Amino acid sequence: MQIAPSVLASDFARLADEAAAVADVADWLHVDVMDAHFVPNLTIGLPVVKALLKHAALPLDCHLMIEDPDRWAPGYAEAGARNVTIHAEAAAAPVRTLRAIRAAGARAGLGINPGTAIEPYADLLPEVDMLLLMTVEPGFGGQHFLDLVLPKIRRARALIGDREGSVWLQVDGGVDDDTIGRCAEAGADMFVAGTAVFGATDPAAAVIDLREIALRAVRDAPRS
Repeated sequence: MQIAPSVLASDFARLADEAAAVADVADWLHVDVMDAHFVPNLTIGLPVVKALLKHAALPLDCHLMIEDPDRWAPGYAEAGARNVTIHAEAAAAPVRTLRAIRAAGARAGLGINPGTAIEPYADLLPEVDMLLLMTVEPGFGGQHFLDLVLPKIRRARALIGDREGSVWLQVDGGVDDDTIGRCAEAGADMFVAGTAVFGATDPAAAVIDLREIALRAVRDAPRS
């Protein structure tokens, strides 16, 4: 069970300090790159990612919510991001781009929006290291978790099948202590949490608590 705190909910003026606050307990630092075109929000881009890479102890998980990821995604991997996720809805040449990300030394992720079916992208699984299911409409942090995505998480876990372990299943959006257990029980094994971590009084303790809830949900899940 991997936890990736999202800096979208952090203080952008103190990014290095915010990253350090969770460095000893989290697995990744999740960075949302938004261009105000693919999603209705504008956040940070490659220059800020490059600066953060110099200070963050955690590997960066860059989630590109942008138009034309085929053009821009390889640059994030080349800069040093360890995982780069593009969206199925935005990529014109997903196989080429996913392979370019891998060739640049990063894990390649494929993101799927809540209203997008997972099944049409099953043939792309050999090209990805992580499948990201959005559990809110992408664009803004602090949204409420969409329960309608839970069946999709289960279907995605079934599609991953014998690739379990080599393909991670990430969920992003509204993940907190009330929802992470349901996601884990449905089959997710990597969790992006923004407000639940950086909105907490003690971000490190929040990460520890979220991981324990996820582990307990899997441990206590009924066996078929």
